Amino acid sequence: MLVANIWIEHPILKIDKTFSYLADGFILSKGIRVKVSFNKQTLIGFVDEVVDSHLTLDQFEKVNGFCLKPIVEVIDEKTLITDELYDLGKWMAHHTISPHIACYQTMLPAKLNIRSSSKKIKYEEYAHYIHDNVNMTIKQKAALTSLKTKDVLLAKLRKEHGYGVVKALLDKECISIYQIEARYKPRLNDELSEHQVLTADQKNAYDQINDSEKDIILLHGATGSGKTEIYLHLAQDAIDLGKQVLILVPEIALTPQMVERVSSRFGDQVAIYHSALNDQEKYEQFKRVEEQNVAVVVGTRSAAFMPFKRLGLIVMDEEHDHSYKQDRKPCYHCRDVVIKRAQYHRCKVVLGSATPSLESYARALKGVYQLVELPKRINDQALPKCHVIDIRPYLKQGIKTILTPPIQSAIKDRLALQQQVILLLNRRGYTPIQQCLDCDHVMTCPDCDVAMNYHKDIDHLVCHTCGKMIRADHVCPICGGRQWLSMGYGTQKLEEELYRTYKGVRVLRMDADTTSYKHAHKRILDDFGAHKADILVGTQMIAKGLDYPLVTLVGVLSADATLARDDFRAVETTFDLIVQASGRSGRGIDVGEVMIQAFDPNHYAIKAASNHDYKRFYAHEMQYRHAGGYPPYTFLISIIFSANNLDILNKAVYDLADQIKVDRSLKVLGPSPLYKIFKRQRLRLVIKGKDLGSMIVSVKNYIDHFIDINHNIDVLIDVDPSRLD
Repeated sequence: MLVANIWIEHPILKIDKTFSYLADGFILSKGIRVKVSFNKQTLIGFVDEVVDSHLTLDQFEKVNGFCLKPIVEVIDEKTLITDELYDLGKWMAHHTISPHIACYQTMLPAKLNIRSSSKKIKYEEYAHYIHDNVNMTIKQKAALTSLKTKDVLLAKLRKEHGYGVVKALLDKECISIYQIEARYKPRLNDELSEHQVLTADQKNAYDQINDSEKDIILLHGATGSGKTEIYLHLAQDAIDLGKQVLILVPEIALTPQMVERVSSRFGDQVAIYHSALNDQEKYEQFKRVEEQNVAVVVGTRSAAFMPFKRLGLIVMDEEHDHSYKQDRKPCYHCRDVVIKRAQYHRCKVVLGSATPSLESYARALKGVYQLVELPKRINDQALPKCHVIDIRPYLKQGIKTILTPPIQSAIKDRLALQQQVILLLNRRGYTPIQQCLDCDHVMTCPDCDVAMNYHKDIDHLVCHTCGKMIRADHVCPICGGRQWLSMGYGTQKLEEELYRTYKGVRVLRMDADTTSYKHAHKRILDDFGAHKADILVGTQMIAKGLDYPLVTLVGVLSADATLARDDFRAVETTFDLIVQASGRSGRGIDVGEVMIQAFDPNHYAIKAASNHDYKRFYAHEMQYRHAGGYPPYTFLISIIFSANNLDILNKAVYDLADQIKVDRSLKVLGPSPLYKIFKRQRLRLVIKGKDLGSMIVSVKNYIDHFIDINHNIDVLIDVDPSRLD
């Protein structure tokens, strides 16, 4: 008797175990999807293993105490993932304290996912020639002749020869129709570009990476130092050995430029994988990698799970970026995943950044990683000159524009020289705060307790947490007033101010609102690169990775706004954002300039960033991390609890905190109240400790017991959280 142990599609910690089903009559193996009956529903399951039991069905049910139901249907003919990825899923489940099925669901594209809602795979219909028929019209003969040399898409045949003609050929059995799975169509590539000759500094870094005995390399290179060219040379080496290469970028905004660079070298051997692709495109790219039809994959976080069989190199560009950490269950960090995969494939991981995360740099200094540095820009180009502008004197003078006079003057000069400008304002929308003039009430989302942003283009208030929208002419919920004061600046308002200030200026805006449709990132960046705009305005997505030689001025507006966040990484985030944005200036023949507007120009993060001095910042910030007992000196596990009833939530979480505090190896911070989301009240516990392995085991035990007795409370566990605000 064959018994299949199966993971059920529900990603719930309470049922994070396999369930046994009778598998007689089916051909099954690990990693195949099946349909099973579970709790009076037909659900999708994922086979963990198939056991040949010596027991009869009656004996099995008597020994185990439950009825063994048969599998309803087998969905796949072969396993969806490799043995490596299957083991990786189990490692992720343990390391992130997540349901196993959630990890496997994260790995697979939507059309192969372990969910009942998974969409069907697309098929294409082709027409095939069978034989001639004497009773055919001239049009029918012409259509049939076109099929004699090769099969043709049915839709194309109908378009060229008419629906009636094709129907007649089918009726006469002159042609047949068959279906094949829709697949990626190779592009016609232009002539591939040659590898650029490495400079002496690049060659030195390249040699250090190749010669290093360590498998994890931290490439700390200044903005514009030529890190990408080193990646491409290393990729060519791996390809020459018959290996595959994974190149990761943190955001979709960076993908077009990296894809262009990589594709110009390796042509149609490149696959692209990121969240902006539709389900069919993701599936097609996934299959290209699985069938080993590509040499290089360029993608964002989800590309880390592509089904490689012969990985020879992993590159993680801008390794410091928070986008590499998933904030939903399972809360994995992409860096941990690729390091685990590199261990399996015995290949190197190159972590590249101008502003490495403090944890990565600390590991490099300790010799856990190999540190390779490129302190200068390529060909000895000068780093841009930075000016820090104190906003406060201008506010005292009554100047309330987001652009201070020095920046306004600098923009005017660049426009006169037909050069380009990038302005970073890390807040989308028109204005972030709407205050009632009658009672001073600030309009917050009724479901999330966060301030609603006014979006002028749609004349609505929008919650950037849940997406809820309210008409701009709404009534104050406190006093019934209708007069509102808009305060603050967002990218929409900045764009409007630029048009008002500079006659004839051409502005492009890049934020979550303008990039919501397909290929929007590429279109905006291509237009800016073609100088169809003078100024690019955007949020943090324009702060890194972009390379435009005509950009000679970067303005970082409200540079220290992130310092107000209640998060231990707030200072590091501020420094990273300023340095990365500054690096967009002066990458051509003209010297670049950066203007940084801040309320606290003397803050050490602002000073260090304006001097491009990472090491000074690192030394200063690490003192605070050590004093506060934060990473990399300790490990953290964040646990967020949410429920509809605040009283029930408080009692349950405070009781749990008291239990954990008994363990002297752990330090408990909280419970701390968080603003509600989607009408759910939230509390957070933060667990500190020195031994991450034992922390994971302890927290899992506590949470397993907690969810057994608190059925109406949701739990989100984040091991090594990237932020705590």
